[in-house]
Amino acid sequence: MATSTMKSVYSGEVGKVDVRDIERPVPGPKDALMRIRACGICGTDTFFLHIGGTPMGPGGSMIPLPLGHEPAGEIVELGAEVDGLKVGDRVVVNPQGSPSGIIGCGGKHGAMSEYLLLEDCEVGKSVTVFPETVPFDVAALNEPMAVARHAVNRSEAGPEDTVLIYGAGPIGLGAAIWLKLRGVKHVVVADVIPERLETALAVGADAVINSAKENVTERLTELHGQAANALGQPRPATDIYIDAAGVAAVVNTTVESAKWGAKLVMVAVQKKGADIDLGGMLRSELTLIASQGYPTEIFEVTSELAEHHERFAKLISHRVPFTEAPHAFELALTPGAAEKVVVTFED
Repeated sequence: MATSTMKSVYSGEVGKVDVRDIERPVPGPKDALMRIRACGICGTDTFFLHIGGTPMGPGGSMIPLPLGHEPAGEIVELGAEVDGLKVGDRVVVNPQGSPSGIIGCGGKHGAMSEYLLLEDCEVGKSVTVFPETVPFDVAALNEPMAVARHAVNRSEAGPEDTVLIYGAGPIGLGAAIWLKLRGVKHVVVADVIPERLETALAVGADAVINSAKENVTERLTELHGQAANALGQPRPATDIYIDAAGVAAVVNTTVESAKWGAKLVMVAVQKKGADIDLGGMLRSELTLIASQGYPTEIFEVTSELAEHHERFAKLISHRVPFTEAPHAFELALTPGAAEKVVVTFED
């Protein structure tokens, strides 16, 4: 393949993206070249836009970085030493498997580009193949759904558990799907945006709570029954809470609501520090479990995502062509404007 240019999205001025023409990478013997067909926009992308890049320049100065770490696409060129792949394979990627840094999160390469170089490409470590039955836009959910799956795995939820998920964004809704697929008895999703709660029911949540209008503790008691904390004070019988919202009110509401022995799994990034009632945690012996990324789940989810792709497709609220990439990022940056934005690349 002759060397030429391609378009790639970088962080620009605060709140803006910069669509650049850059040199299209040429794979070495151990590399593969992937043509991007769809790439999701994540909260991490919008974080970099809010601060105008990444503080990796001299003296901590902000420098632009290539964006995008939720790609799906097809292999268009292979190095001679790459095994287990062929040109035309449809693939998803492990952004953390690149030796030059995490793809789209401070590394050399970003996936919100027409092509992506897969360095030291190894099936099962940096890339895996998905079937033709899955649309590229849904396959692009592989990475965030791995994040959601790790949170569910960390919860150790079983068939008899009752669960409340705070936040009906892609991670919270993905967690709801994974919980129901593993047979968890009753899953509730709380959010303040009615449209997101409608999506939660559409993907299989058993009930929803509009936390802007309803008392979460009272509603949970109605749904899950009544238990008590370690002091015998009445509390909802909810077993597991998952924070996919990232606001202090979620932690504090959980502490106030938790029964004796409940768990709180924190998968969302807290935007600000929070004052937590540690005494309240003591009164319930609440277990706080942190969930970060996807240590093993990145390709464990691919086959189930493929099997249930029509269900996962309901998480996508906006499909925006790459030619309108700045608009796609505007949607993602505007609170409440979109649930999940996936950028698509034309044939």
